[in-house]
Amino acid sequence: MSSRSGNTQEYETRDQLPGCSASSLVLESSECETEGLVFYNMDLYGSSERFDIFPDKPHGQGDGSQKDFREESARSSKKTQSTQEAGYDLGKEVEELAKMYGLDEDREKELELLEGHLGTVEGKRPPSRTGRAGSQGSLYNASKSISPAQSQSITQQGFLCEAPQDEDQNKSGAEDEAQRHAWSREVLSSCGVSEERSSQAVSEEEEAADVFCSTCKIPIRAFDKLFGQHKDHEVVQLDRAVESEKEEIHKNMCKLEEQIAQTENFASHLEEIFITVEENFGRQERNFEVHYNDAVQVLAQKYEEQVEALGEEKRKKLEALYGQLVSCGEHLDTCKELTDATQELYLEKDKADFIKAAVTMVDRLEEFLKKEVDLELSVLPDFEERVIDFSEVEQRMNSLNTIPAPCAPVINPQAPNAATGTSLRVCWGLFSDDTVECYQLCYKPVSNERCSEEEQAEHMLKVKETYCTITNLLPNTQYEFWVSALNASGISPPSERAVYVTAPSPPTIKTKKIRSCENAALVCWESRDINPVDSYTVELSKLTDEENGDIITESIIGIPNCEALIHLQPTQGYRISVRALNLGGSSERSEPVLIHTTGTYFCLNEDTAHPLLAILDDGFTIACDELENPDCDLPVYDNSFTRCIGILGSLIPFPGKHYWEVEVEEDTEYRVGVAFENTPRHGYLGANNSSWCMRHIITPSRHKYEFLHNGMTPDIRITIPPRRIGILLDYENCKLSFFNADIAQHLYTFNSYFQHFVHPCFALETPGILRIHNRIAVPLGIAFP
Repeated sequence: MSSRSGNTQEYETRDQLPGCSASSLVLESSECETEGLVFYNMDLYGSSERFDIFPDKPHGQGDGSQKDFREESARSSKKTQSTQEAGYDLGKEVEELAKMYGLDEDREKELELLEGHLGTVEGKRPPSRTGRAGSQGSLYNASKSISPAQSQSITQQGFLCEAPQDEDQNKSGAEDEAQRHAWSREVLSSCGVSEERSSQAVSEEEEAADVFCSTCKIPIRAFDKLFGQHKDHEVVQLDRAVESEKEEIHKNMCKLEEQIAQTENFASHLEEIFITVEENFGRQERNFEVHYNDAVQVLAQKYEEQVEALGEEKRKKLEALYGQLVSCGEHLDTCKELTDATQELYLEKDKADFIKAAVTMVDRLEEFLKKEVDLELSVLPDFEERVIDFSEVEQRMNSLNTIPAPCAPVINPQAPNAATGTSLRVCWGLFSDDTVECYQLCYKPVSNERCSEEEQAEHMLKVKETYCTITNLLPNTQYEFWVSALNASGISPPSERAVYVTAPSPPTIKTKKIRSCENAALVCWESRDINPVDSYTVELSKLTDEENGDIITESIIGIPNCEALIHLQPTQGYRISVRALNLGGSSERSEPVLIHTTGTYFCLNEDTAHPLLAILDDGFTIACDELENPDCDLPVYDNSFTRCIGILGSLIPFPGKHYWEVEVEEDTEYRVGVAFENTPRHGYLGANNSSWCMRHIITPSRHKYEFLHNGMTPDIRITIPPRRIGILLDYENCKLSFFNADIAQHLYTFNSYFQHFVHPCFALETPGILRIHNRIAVPLGIAFP
């Protein structure tokens, strides 16, 4: 059985092919041919061993055993290996090209299979002539023994050399043509593939595209880019091309969705237009009906008036003619009577009687004939021409061609942040096709007992646009607005009333009530408006230099009350301002205050000062000039000290450590420390359980210092009188320490639990001065023991 038919079963099952896959058979055979071309440097001065790579005798076509085939393949592999050592590595070069053009791992596996079968195929080559020309001719002619599809694939991959140009080479190829065809069939048979199967393998290999040609817009093989018709085209990796196409499809889908949304919106708009057309038609139809009915009524009235006048004229004419007719009848009756009497007179035979009757008749006839008979018509039969006044009808008919009075506008609710403290921006709309020449905007303040009659008066403005900004209003005040539309036909009904509110006035920061420490500040302010506001916003700007000192670096919003505890960074300067907010918008900034977080800052509470205690202009120096009668009946506040000539500082509401200093005079007796808010005002500082203080007393022998709490003091002697006393308060560790700040000497520390925040407290027991220094950092060397 021939090799073609003997390997049919192996052809049907690809996984059982000996040493190669069906998809790579033609590639292997073509690469085997190429190995002969590329591996051998056809130098005329090379050794004869480099050309002695083919057996003396070609193998038969399918009649050799598998064992002989393997032995021959092994010998050929050894010779091929020695040849590769002499030449350059083709596999390395192909690998670099494959890496450059993004070949996948499957292609690299095929190259490895190609090298594995190289020796086997080389052992099957037919004998060729030695020398450069002979080698090229054999390769060229050997390519003719492959099928056209195989030849095209091999040529595209660039593994066959160009056809020989010399006639001697053509002649040499013609002589060995039969052997080359036999050799090609033997190579295919040795791999267990028929010629028909090899053609199918080539087709399958060509379809295995792994790169994308951007020029032709089709997927191709990487080798087609290297040596095929796509050599000069731009290619990208297939995965990248897929991702690119996916992105393009996604973009187009987004555009399509956008068009769908626009179309749906337009369709909704068309539906609204349909409804509007129906509404406008109904309104115009009613308008026409009203105008035509009015015109018909006017015509009917005019008709009745004219017919009535014409009838009156007819009545008068007929009455006049009837009077003449009656007069004519009476005259005719008289004439007939006279005629009859005259005829009777002629019949009288007695002359005497005739004469008597004739004289009387003649007088009667003469008297009758003296009367003039009116034989002219008193009235003419024609009626006078009457001109009908259609001006009113024409006016009504012409009004059908004019625009109707507009519908009532719709006023919009107040937009956020559309107001200032003295102005409001009001907007409205006209949801119809009515023609409007202008709008009439009316407003007045919402009824308030505190507003005067003048402030509650209504105001009216005429504007062309559908918006208007009203100025000169009161801050944080509600106003009612309503609007009407006007045109040549009249004015529309007013819109519904809408309530707008102006923005608040800027708050006022209470400078004397500001307290701060290294990490926070408590800012208090008050509202300048009568009406309440919704919330407040605190704006901070860090003072790094003069240029950007006004740049807002932080905003704290939604503060419901008139104070805020703000966390800050140590050793920084801040400019802080406050805004008030309501539905109308935000007020202008308040006057800013400067806060430095170099240490604890507090003010003196004047409401707690004893009447004999004075606070100097700097606000941090207290003095007492005389102590003649500490219990005098001077006017005092409800929260003032009455016995101890003392004063409290502002509450220190910040956890952590706080430090301040008090500058004292050596000959002044004083008390300095801290106290709760509810410390008794009729007692002395340190004499109760709600205050802690350091007391200085001058005795004839020495300066005495006491550290008092609840009237108790330890026995401590201080040899160096302090001129500047440092006070260090630690809420968390429940400690209150006193220091001689000039020499950083620790004097005493109270260990006590502070169940509430405390106030700094100061008192003078002899005339003198105490200067308080706060907003300072803790000096070096001062710390809790």
